[in-house]
Amino acid sequence: MAGSLLAIIAEVFLRLLEPWMLALVLDYVVMPPRSGTKQLPIISSMEPLTILLWASVGLVVAVGLRALAVYASKVSFALIGNRVLTEVRGDLYRHLHSLSMSYHNKARKGDLTVRVIGDIGLLKDVVVTAMLPLFGNALVLVGMVAVLFLLNWQLALLALVTLPLFWLSTVSLTEKIHKVSGDQRRREGSMASSASEAFGSMQIVQALSLERSFLDAFSGQNKKSLKQGVKGARLAARLERTVDLLVAVSTALVLYFGSLLVLGGELTAGALVVFLTYLKNALRPVRDFAKYTGRMAKGVAAGERVLDVFQQEPDIEDSPDAVSAPQLRGDVRFESVTFSYEPGHPVLREISFEVQAGQRVAIVGASGHGKSTLVNLILRLYNPQSGRVLVDGRDIRDYTLESFRSQIGVVLQDTLLFAATVRENIGYGAADATPEEIEAAARLANAHEFIEALPNGYDTVLGERGVTLSGGQRQRISIARAAIRDAPILILDEPTTGLDGENARLVTDALTHLARGRTTFLITHDLRQVASADQILYLEDQRIAEQGTQLELLRAGGRYAALQAMAGGVRQAPVDGSSPEARAAGEPMGGEPPSTLSPARTGPGRRG
Repeated sequence: MAGSLLAIIAEVFLRLLEPWMLALVLDYVVMPPRSGTKQLPIISSMEPLTILLWASVGLVVAVGLRALAVYASKVSFALIGNRVLTEVRGDLYRHLHSLSMSYHNKARKGDLTVRVIGDIGLLKDVVVTAMLPLFGNALVLVGMVAVLFLLNWQLALLALVTLPLFWLSTVSLTEKIHKVSGDQRRREGSMASSASEAFGSMQIVQALSLERSFLDAFSGQNKKSLKQGVKGARLAARLERTVDLLVAVSTALVLYFGSLLVLGGELTAGALVVFLTYLKNALRPVRDFAKYTGRMAKGVAAGERVLDVFQQEPDIEDSPDAVSAPQLRGDVRFESVTFSYEPGHPVLREISFEVQAGQRVAIVGASGHGKSTLVNLILRLYNPQSGRVLVDGRDIRDYTLESFRSQIGVVLQDTLLFAATVRENIGYGAADATPEEIEAAARLANAHEFIEALPNGYDTVLGERGVTLSGGQRQRISIARAAIRDAPILILDEPTTGLDGENARLVTDALTHLARGRTTFLITHDLRQVASADQILYLEDQRIAEQGTQLELLRAGGRYAALQAMAGGVRQAPVDGSSPEARAAGEPMGGEPPSTLSPARTGPGRRG
């Protein structure tokens, strides 16, 4: 920034110097001074051709040095703008990751992408090509106006007589341009969201022949964006032409009254030329402002959208006195937990239960009664409005988020894989995983064989969201990702839903190995999956309606028993490997230790 300011000061000085070369030629060569007029002693003693030569050389030198100064200032401003806004983009992306699920559940993904990529890109372009150069030109304006008053304050006042009109027209039109540009940026954000939604659901769109519906909706928004863009361009062009007219009026006034002063002998022709040149340079920032108004309005609108994200405060963050979580055992306790996404509409009410380390808990109930919300509270994706969630006897809000979540493995129904290699997708579970540990995790998840059969094995690049794999294959890679974390707490949210018999068997077998010795929470609608659980939590009306082992709930003859009767009482081999009869009798899970991928993998988030 210091270099930029020095370059601008040099540019201003050289701009002030340039017209004087022409003035010297006019006053001492073309029109020699009259006797008795004030002259410069050194210049008047020189031959006319010598003055012409030095003035010509001086003009070339001044213009060349000014070009270097302008180049230095533009490059410096470009570096400043790009570096700052690149950092802002990184901060914005980081801030979005820190925002809670309550924000992301409502935000439109395409619009957020436009803010991170498009709005920051537009802001960067406008700052580098318009705002920072205008700042430099503003310094030129101040310097030029100061010299104008030194040369002739009457002519300077005449030159500035149109400023009130310029201010009125600029304020009026700029406000309209800013509004149109803001509407256009919001419209483009909505278009990006619509496109992102369509692209992310292309299989459904084509299967249901919805192409025309999505195209019509997108075209409608696109046409409205076009109208707003044209309206903004018209307003910007109108402002430019208004400014051109006002500049012409100022120049005409100075030319007329300045010529009268020259004819009256009060001003030399060279001085008038210098004055007109200064006036032209001084009014250049005014012209540039009108020229860039439309772009700057878009930049301001983009900046407001970026600031809107920065002003969002995360609901879930580390408390000031949070500590790093030690190696967890896996004891989990809910104490009178109540939670709601919207005030006055609780999803969970007064939830209380306790799970010992290594136990398996099945969470069942109709959809919409808070099963997934309950495990999300364990992950601390949300904080309860009242009550506490404790792990190993301590409120999970006392732990830092990263150290706590790193000790929880998750396998969801909607398996999300990234557009990366198979090796990278599994390795996301543990940043420092070795190739051997990744392969061990894949073997545990029954995924090694099909991975080896892929074109490039573990180095095969998957499509976005893993669409190039079958559902069962995606799920087993997800299990491998959870396995490599080797966490003491495991959350399984409908892990076999939608899988055919063979894939369901392979996934269930992999989960059997993964769940051993870990505190496991299983959400399922398949009652055959819950027979081996140490505890069954039956949720209804946002509460735990029934709680106990399979045998206890069947003997109670309540809602769970009725559901089992409707399902035909069919049981399936349990995930932990013990017999259904033993689990139905309430036999607790044995103390078999969890599988360990490597003896060296110890520390927070891994079982040694």
